Amino acid sequence: MMRQESSDDAEDVSLFDADDEGQRKSKKKRIRHPVACFFHLFFRISAIVVYLLCEFLSNSFIACFVTIILLLSCDFWTVKNITGRLLVGLRWWNQVDDDGKSHWVFEAKKPSSKGKRVSSEAESKIFWLGLIICPILWVIFVFSTFFSFKLKWLAVVIMGVTLQGSNLYGYIKCKIGSGKNLTSMATSYLGRQFFKTAMKKENPES
Repeated sequence: MMRQESSDDAEDVSLFDADDEGQRKSKKKRIRHPVACFFHLFFRISAIVVYLLCEFLSNSFIACFVTIILLLSCDFWTVKNITGRLLVGLRWWNQVDDDGKSHWVFEAKKPSSKGKRVSSEAESKIFWLGLIICPILWVIFVFSTFFSFKLKWLAVVIMGVTLQGSNLYGYIKCKIGSGKNLTSMATSYLGRQFFKTAMKKENPES
């Protein structure tokens, strides 16, 4: 009887372990920010769809041009300021110091002390797939405008490459340097800028 009870206990523990493992897997696959995921893809995909279907949607080149530029601008702002921070815990920005020099600053959110992931696997896949595939499509559109002699669209496709390529470059830099404690790097950079500004106020003649 004693052996039978111990066997039952062992089976109960294994079942609980399986349940815990299943819960951890479901949390990794769960999308915690559905609205951010939607708008991460909505603006950039909409810009591509409008570009491909513009001749069927409207006869006005100006209307299509303005619509695509607005969608690209909304996408750039949304991805740079919101979805990158929420979906993968990354952020970047460009800052000009008092000397007129431009500096790129990159940040990566640290995992919690309990080892909790910054983002789920599903959100990370959505973020990076959208971030990488769309700029590649705009590069293809650049070559297609030359081969099809539709040079009037060249400004639009170059804008698409520039805006979405900037976000791709910024987040790749964040991802590559995420193990180098980018948060402290950004803090030290801002600290140096603050110190430099304070020193100039104390010594206005210099």
